[in-house]
Amino acid sequence: MKLKFYIFLFLLSSAVFAQQKQIETSIDTTKNKIGAEFKLTLKTVVSSKSKVVFPKLKTIGPLEVIQSYPIDTVKKNDTYELIKKYGLTQFDSGKYVIPSVQILIDKKPYFSDSIRVEVASIKVDTLQQKMYDIKDITAADNGIGDWWKYILALVIILGIGAFVYWFIKKRQQKKIEEEVYKTPIEKATSLLNNLEQKELWQKGEIKEYYSELTDIARNYIEEAIHIPAMESTTSELILAIRDASTKKKMALTPETVENLERVLRQADLVKFAKSKPLEFEITEDRNKIQKVILTLDNAIPTEVPDEEDQLLNEAQKQKQIKLQLLKKRNKRIATAVGTVLFLIIATTGFFIATKGFKYVKDNVLGNASKELLEGEWVKSEYGNPGVVIETPQVLKRMDTQKVLPKETMALIKEMQLFTYGSMIDNFFVTVSTSKFKNPTDIDLAKALEGSLKVIESQGGQNIIVKQEDFQTNQGIQGVKGYGTMTILNPLDKTSTKAYYELLLFKQDQGLQQILIVHEEGDTYANDITTRILNSVELRKAGN
Repeated sequence: MKLKFYIFLFLLSSAVFAQQKQIETSIDTTKNKIGAEFKLTLKTVVSSKSKVVFPKLKTIGPLEVIQSYPIDTVKKNDTYELIKKYGLTQFDSGKYVIPSVQILIDKKPYFSDSIRVEVASIKVDTLQQKMYDIKDITAADNGIGDWWKYILALVIILGIGAFVYWFIKKRQQKKIEEEVYKTPIEKATSLLNNLEQKELWQKGEIKEYYSELTDIARNYIEEAIHIPAMESTTSELILAIRDASTKKKMALTPETVENLERVLRQADLVKFAKSKPLEFEITEDRNKIQKVILTLDNAIPTEVPDEEDQLLNEAQKQKQIKLQLLKKRNKRIATAVGTVLFLIIATTGFFIATKGFKYVKDNVLGNASKELLEGEWVKSEYGNPGVVIETPQVLKRMDTQKVLPKETMALIKEMQLFTYGSMIDNFFVTVSTSKFKNPTDIDLAKALEGSLKVIESQGGQNIIVKQEDFQTNQGIQGVKGYGTMTILNPLDKTSTKAYYELLLFKQDQGLQQILIVHEEGDTYANDITTRILNSVELRKAGN
């Protein structure tokens, strides 16, 4: 927000805003007991064509609206007298100010007068009425309790645990499938055992069973005998085996080749003709494949490797060992990372379910207002007449000489401005002080209205204002305006709902002002605001 905004805010604080007297304000009594009704009456006289809109309010300043009465209309010649009444109450004793209320007449705003009222406490006769100790605070029963949070957290943890278990088992299964075997016969034997453990044909998955069974046999033949078995048809494969048997001088009986051919053709019928063999036939086919693989392995001539081949095989063996060690290490790392992630996610889910997402976000991801509140605070004096306050950060002096117009220089003897943040930040505080050259009679209530008009002209929208007296710890009286508004960000054109508090104090020839603005609903910013206001101390204006 531009520096000019604060300067205008300060200048208009000393102005008296007048308006045409069209709203008559009255109240049935200025003194009442706690909980009793104050009846506020607003009266206006308008023409028959005028449109008057009285506000619908739940509170007026520090008083609560307990009833909004219907508008009474009285016709007088060519005009109408409209009378609107509000029933107000307050449950704390003290002196209060009913602030001005805005009424729209033909879309033009007019304001009622502010009225001071007093709420007196009810005297209790302790001699006639027995007194009891104050009971402990009892938490309200919402009818549901917090049990559902723990159930939700348990469900989340179990779900995450099930996912981690499935993920690890899947990796283990993939590890088994990718295991490196020393010889083709070892691989084929292991895969046959794994196939039986799956119990595919017992589950009715006969096609899948025969497909894996024949793939095991074809893979073995391709790796051990070096025949392109996976790409060959049944007839081509049988022919290739007979040729290899002759060339490599393999001692194969016709029965071995015939058994292999029968199983392969049975598999073709199952896969392409939807044939369904009987259980004993499936068992026989499995045994035939196992016997064929063992027979083929025994029939392959043993080749004695030379020294160069032995060195090559040893190098490959060492390479496989290193590969297995690397995979084991990666598996341990993946398991550790998965466990840590599981614990983090489970813990986060538990705290979200039990304490809410805001708690996790503020304490894990961080919160700027929380960091300000819990940081090291600074107590310092600003301006002349001095304002002593405690803030999370030191306020920065702003140069006002370059932007003050000449007509302002003629009125103000001295002006100082100190700020932290800006209107569009998460927290903003400013302290303004001034000394006038000539004695100036300042109406703080009117000055507050002027300050709010300046805020509205600088982008503050939908401003809701409540007004009450404010007293420092030293007993110095002032005026406090507070409420909500919408702030428009000039950079990205987004709007934010904000809460503000504005304090005004007047002295003989000086004016002191404190403005605090932060995002509405920010509990940490609320605590910061309370601490700042409780620390306010004022110095007397000097000559």
